Amino acid sequence: MMDDPVLVRVVEALRAVENLSALVLGGSRARGTAGPKSDYDIGLYYEPNAPLQVEALRSAVAPLVDDPSSTVTQIGEWGPWINGGGWLSIGGVEVDLLYRDLGGVRAAIADARQGRFSMNYQTGHPHGFCSTIWMGEVAICRPLLDPFGLIAELKSQTWPYPEALKDALITRFGWEVGFAIENAEIAARRAERTHIAGCAYRALCCAAQVLFALNGRYLINEKGAVAEAATYPITIEGLAETEAAIWRDIGGGDHERALDRLRAMSASLRAILQRA
Repeated sequence: MMDDPVLVRVVEALRAVENLSALVLGGSRARGTAGPKSDYDIGLYYEPNAPLQVEALRSAVAPLVDDPSSTVTQIGEWGPWINGGGWLSIGGVEVDLLYRDLGGVRAAIADARQGRFSMNYQTGHPHGFCSTIWMGEVAICRPLLDPFGLIAELKSQTWPYPEALKDALITRFGWEVGFAIENAEIAARRAERTHIAGCAYRALCCAAQVLFALNGRYLINEKGAVAEAATYPITIEGLAETEAAIWRDIGGGDHERALDRLRAMSASLRAILQRA
């Protein structure tokens, strides 16, 4: 991992930033599923009583970036859950910096181990930001700098996947799949295409949440989640093809056909849960 020239440059530049407690690689590159055009997701962890020094961070990345006007935000600028970071291009490669408050991460992990989580509004996450994302990020990340062993300690709390969390996610989102479809049916009577599409999206994302939980996997981003869930040992047969067909139907205005597919998907999911 550390023979990657982009990571080498980033780590060397950021290691001296004041109050940076740990630096990790996340996303598809941490999971080993990255393609040639995948970006780099870099998590910057800091203690709540010693916030990351943003001006020092800006100075550190300035010599690296292709565009000197690149965004590096203040803490909290993007909201409480993705609470800031930077969108950078380094040597023609996209590098996203993401701030993470260790106090909040520790609390989210402790809650999730007891089967407690919250679903929150967050720009950039149309499905919503589930607090368990913070736990999943720790579980899959690859530490780049962890001088105090903070990430290693948190990682030890993420495996094995908590049974209490599995049960809670299935209970919450399993019910919502059917509820979202019922709302789509009401919208279809008035041909409210935007609402139909929104409800279909919600149903698919909730189904993905259930399948991730059944397979003991952390869902850290709804982007690509349905396609990934379709590859798991416990899944809905033909899920990826069903998803594609639903969007074709909605795009073509065949709402009833899309609803039929959603109802069939929901029935398959219920059957899986009955066997689980």
